[in-house]
Amino acid sequence: MLNTQTVLQSSNIAFGTSGARGLVTDFSNEVCSAFTHAFIDVMQAENKLDKIAIGIDNRPSSYQMAMACASAAVKAGVKVDFHGVLPTPALAFFALEQAIPCIMVTGSHIPFDRNGLKFYRPDGEITKADELAILSVDKGFDLVNELPKLEVDSRAVDAYINRYSSLFDGEQPLANKRIGIYEHSSAGRDIYRDIFERLGAEVISLGRTDTFVPIDTEAVAEEDIQRAKSWSDEHKLDAIFSTDGDGDRPLVADGSGNWLRGDLLGLLCADLLNIEALAVPVSCNTAIELSQAFYWVSRTRIGSPYVIAQFSELSKDYVSVAGFEANGGFMLGSNIKVNNKLLKALPTRDAVLPALIVLAASAKAPIAEMLNRLPSRYTASDRIKNFETQRSKVLLQSAEQKPQALLDALEIDQQVVNTDNTDGLRMSLNSGDVVHLRPSGNAPELRCYAESMCEDNAKLLVKNTLDAIVNIKI
Repeated sequence: MLNTQTVLQSSNIAFGTSGARGLVTDFSNEVCSAFTHAFIDVMQAENKLDKIAIGIDNRPSSYQMAMACASAAVKAGVKVDFHGVLPTPALAFFALEQAIPCIMVTGSHIPFDRNGLKFYRPDGEITKADELAILSVDKGFDLVNELPKLEVDSRAVDAYINRYSSLFDGEQPLANKRIGIYEHSSAGRDIYRDIFERLGAEVISLGRTDTFVPIDTEAVAEEDIQRAKSWSDEHKLDAIFSTDGDGDRPLVADGSGNWLRGDLLGLLCADLLNIEALAVPVSCNTAIELSQAFYWVSRTRIGSPYVIAQFSELSKDYVSVAGFEANGGFMLGSNIKVNNKLLKALPTRDAVLPALIVLAASAKAPIAEMLNRLPSRYTASDRIKNFETQRSKVLLQSAEQKPQALLDALEIDQQVVNTDNTDGLRMSLNSGDVVHLRPSGNAPELRCYAESMCEDNAKLLVKNTLDAIVNIKI
């Protein structure tokens, strides 16, 4: 007999900002089973549990992991509803409606040699306390050696499509619009066309591939930047829509093929939805506050659990509550009315809502015009791949003590006027520029965010900062 705690402690798998992540080779049947047994144990400690939902992304390893999770659940006496390949928010919405927990097998935007597990309570994403509880479960379990094939239940996909296609009560807000969908290997690529066409759009399929593509909406590859411009020109598109691997982070381009920053897309969406109070990570653009569109803005650590944790507090004083991240993932923290129709809360990252609301509004004002109305604050971001997490920590620990020394080493001829250690090191400079360094929570990467009054300057700050860090001796 195996033991959950022993297996997990020796697995090399760790919880990051969004779920447990690690190398595919480390997500053995034993590890997936141990996580499932531990998760079910934590959920059963709160309520009687007789059913769990499971979904996957398009990674080559995801189905095998799902079979291991499903087998463990059945072994624990819990029925499994398997929903196949679908966006994470689709699975989360269905599970929320059914008041059952769920597990999404996905590595989101990280490379295909890695994968992960996202866990949801019957009332939404697990908390950081839940993560600790899962890792602390000390329980024996038997491994199922022969994993049964899983039959796909389509109800979660149907519910997600209906959530948005019915929102405009028969109207077609995307009528006369040509929208390209960059499908690549996104988990939602087979349902986005349905949603957009039901709302009147002419949809053009772009870039579909059977090879997994790790799209990072915070650090769009130069190849994808050029693709969007070429596609927009070739197909005469009004916009392009895409997502990351599991469909919870949006990527939207305007009519010229320019990708929007995720936090600006979130800002536009929240404003159009008349959201009163926001929770956003510290890395998001300060145009949010400068826009004066919201009664209150709370800044949190980076990661959806920290954003969602603020919703209960904000809901004490405000009727409509939401949040989003720099990656564009939008979290609806309360029920709201859209076109006099009820849109239920979905407190997990979602890609369709912000894209749909902004694209619908573009019938009256082009996206570029909406962006021009915002305060002139521009954010850029990128990352150094294969940058050891320990190296990042040593660098930032030193910089927290002497931030100006780091700025000088980066050859940035400015003065640090304020630092914020909420998550990583965010340095505000005398020019109004911002440089923010933070180790990734789920991969050996060092991320850099920069903010400036000029877009080119923000991009240059990121490039120069990362180039200099590579050469700094630590």
